[in-house]
Amino acid sequence: MVQAPKGTKDCLPQDSYKFQYIESLMRKHAALAGYREVRTPVFEHTELFLRGVGDTTDIVQKEMYTFTDKGGRSITLKPEGTAGAVRALIEGKLYSQAQPVKMYYINNPIFRYENPQHGRLREHHQFGMECFGAKEPSADAELISTLLRLLAELGLDDLTVNINSIGCPKCRPVYHQKLREYLAGRMDQLCDNCRERFDRNPLRVLDCKEPGCKRVVKGAPIILDSLCEECADHFEGLKRLLDAAHVSYQVDPFIVRGLDYYTKTVFEIIMHGQREGLALCGGGRYDGLVEQLDGPALPAVGFGLGIERVLLELETRGIAMPEPAQYQVFAANIAPQDFEDAFRLVLALRDAGIRADCDHTGRNLRAQFKYANKLGIRVMAIVGGEEKERGNVRLRDMQSGQESEIPAQDARDNIEKMLRG
Repeated sequence: MVQAPKGTKDCLPQDSYKFQYIESLMRKHAALAGYREVRTPVFEHTELFLRGVGDTTDIVQKEMYTFTDKGGRSITLKPEGTAGAVRALIEGKLYSQAQPVKMYYINNPIFRYENPQHGRLREHHQFGMECFGAKEPSADAELISTLLRLLAELGLDDLTVNINSIGCPKCRPVYHQKLREYLAGRMDQLCDNCRERFDRNPLRVLDCKEPGCKRVVKGAPIILDSLCEECADHFEGLKRLLDAAHVSYQVDPFIVRGLDYYTKTVFEIIMHGQREGLALCGGGRYDGLVEQLDGPALPAVGFGLGIERVLLELETRGIAMPEPAQYQVFAANIAPQDFEDAFRLVLALRDAGIRADCDHTGRNLRAQFKYANKLGIRVMAIVGGEEKERGNVRLRDMQSGQESEIPAQDARDNIEKMLRG
């Protein structure tokens, strides 16, 4: 039997409305903040992620789907969304537009080769918002508050916001030195990967999920104590703006996120209940990434939110999403020779924006009613018989059971009234 590859999952027709509902709210909240959609390729040149994400990260070292194409080029399926958005900004010269440039991506396929877990797939989809050209902490606060408003409308209004600042290239080397001095006497307690990263990027040790490394970093120096004046002022500004927006948050000095491009602000949205302590999403500022990828010096901030992870959290909490009826009207034909009339009525109803269908399988009238009942049809239009000889169509309200006979040319208007009633 042919099966879906490990770590992937089908979204079947009876479930797709859940994605569509979530995505509609994502588009709504992004638009309210002035963000417009960007669509980037599913694959990029591998160099983009080596330079952007960082060659000491787990994503680059362990999780990328990389292959050589027929032209001998190294290609990678997108392991995250920001690098592609930055590449599109540079290639499209969007930095020449009025700033800030605000963009979002949605239903964006992300590929990571890792052990599939509950709520974590090798192929999943992300919603992300990216703001370019705004250096002030208000851009950070806007993203966090927009994200929380979106999640609250979905019914996830009891989440925790954890924030931190990881400094900038000016002050981070000072912290790196303090961290190396602390870790140097504890190397035997670190995993092989962290011992390898010790010299190149000790900050990655703080993001390690190995139990031994997690115990070690509990006593590590705090990066907030090493911030330069600019980074400290930015972080204080963010906290003031979150207070002004009535956003409840906690400072977590050990958040570093799993990508090397972050500077200053990093944040995570943490879940409660059955998935206590797990991050629903995260993001932060990446002021040097545009320049690092050969664009102009341009500050930026953004986040990525896994859509499947949101769906799982909603299902875990028993939060239902509104499911639209597949059809509102079913046009039933009494005899085979009446099918063309039913078919024409369906097309007329669709022209009016009404979801309608007729029988495509040759069922008799009784079977058509049975089928319509299973679908939860609101109105049945019965075409044929004596009513047809009189130039009429019979309409039945499937909720009340009331029937009426009306002229065939007035069927669409009458059905519209019944659906509004």
